[in-house]
Amino acid sequence: MSKQFFGTDGIRGRTNQGAMTAATAMKVGQAAGTRFLRGAHRHRVVIGKDTRLSGYMLENALVAGFTSVGMDVVLTGPLPTPAIALLTRELRADVGVMISASHNPYEDNGIKLFGPDGFKLSDEDELAIEKMLGEELPLAASADIGRARRIDDARGRYIHAVKGSLPSTVRLDGLKIAVDCANGAAYQVAPSAFWELGAEIISVGINPNGKNINERCGSTHPSLLQETVVSSGADIGVALDGDADRLIVVDEKGQVVDGDQIMALIGSQLAARGELRGGGVVATVMSNLGLERFLGGRGLALERTKVGDRYVLERMREGGFNVGGEQSGHMILLDHGTTGDGTVAALQVLAALIQSGKRASELLHLFDPVPQLLRNVRFAGGKPLEAQSVKAAIADAEASLNGRGRLVIRPSGTEPVIRVMAEGDDAGEVEAAVASICRAVEQAAA
Repeated sequence: MSKQFFGTDGIRGRTNQGAMTAATAMKVGQAAGTRFLRGAHRHRVVIGKDTRLSGYMLENALVAGFTSVGMDVVLTGPLPTPAIALLTRELRADVGVMISASHNPYEDNGIKLFGPDGFKLSDEDELAIEKMLGEELPLAASADIGRARRIDDARGRYIHAVKGSLPSTVRLDGLKIAVDCANGAAYQVAPSAFWELGAEIISVGINPNGKNINERCGSTHPSLLQETVVSSGADIGVALDGDADRLIVVDEKGQVVDGDQIMALIGSQLAARGELRGGGVVATVMSNLGLERFLGGRGLALERTKVGDRYVLERMREGGFNVGGEQSGHMILLDHGTTGDGTVAALQVLAALIQSGKRASELLHLFDPVPQLLRNVRFAGGKPLEAQSVKAAIADAEASLNGRGRLVIRPSGTEPVIRVMAEGDDAGEVEAAVASICRAVEQAAA
């Protein structure tokens, strides 16, 4: 059975359309609640959300679904995705739910589910829940309907855990940090955590109104942070996305530092201290060849997976790695959490900045990325990648690169888009390869 609702990062879509309706959310609550009603104890689910307008609707629908099958609900309000994973474990909950569409615009929303261990659900659990979405599920007896309550100290618990990812001797005194919270889930907790560790904070993207999450701000739109860093004279800038599981950094000159450079820094520093496990770093097929060469020069491996932090995490757990992530900024540090956490990753970068005594521009540009070009081709329907003309264009592009680079062509897991990426030592060859494939895809999709 293939998944119809769950993608690479939970269930996601345009709100009040398709799967992302209140009715579906209630059914997901009933199905997930039924799946995790295991044992004789009183069962509990933790539900958090980001700042999207539709979060109110989906939160209430999920509460109805979970309580109707006899599961108690703990509501946290807006918190980062990694905070929900943490609180699911800390509160001994049976399941955790994050209502978020991550870096997508406010019109979209999503439902991410965590098991009692704080890790995202297995394929087996997701398939079982999908099957139950089409079934009539048994409801709890009247006396056994669940209760819901909101916990007021959820933000403080997460901030305490985030600060605990650093040794008690590390302080951020003297650092001036610009923080862009994307008007999203970390708009309160991230600036507070950095400030409590001694930094001077200039915050942007901290005024959510339900419709401005990720709007020209955050990790997917770093220009606001670049301008803020330069105009304020900050030492460094930190940009998160809507649910704060991604991190992009801006140095004091306003230059963007992506996830590949961050992985290079954290991985090489842990290796130097003898704390890197697995013999390297796990990333996706989208990470730059420059990262692979940088790690290889230090005797470290770069293991690649399909795009999606869940695949990175799976490989990390299989191979015993403790550092992994994506070029887009997902940073998974298994010594400190069970899912991507932009705030925790930012603290590792800030600590390295303090300890090195270097400027961010010196510390964070560890390798020169090879020319890489990514273009998205939107299509209305069909399967353009199966067209013979597209296959021929891909084969021709591979032949033109002739071992001097590589191609990654893949459909998006969340929208009708084909992503075409090429990289190599010759920028002209890279651009020509991408252009030819994009033309073929556009013609096949017309």
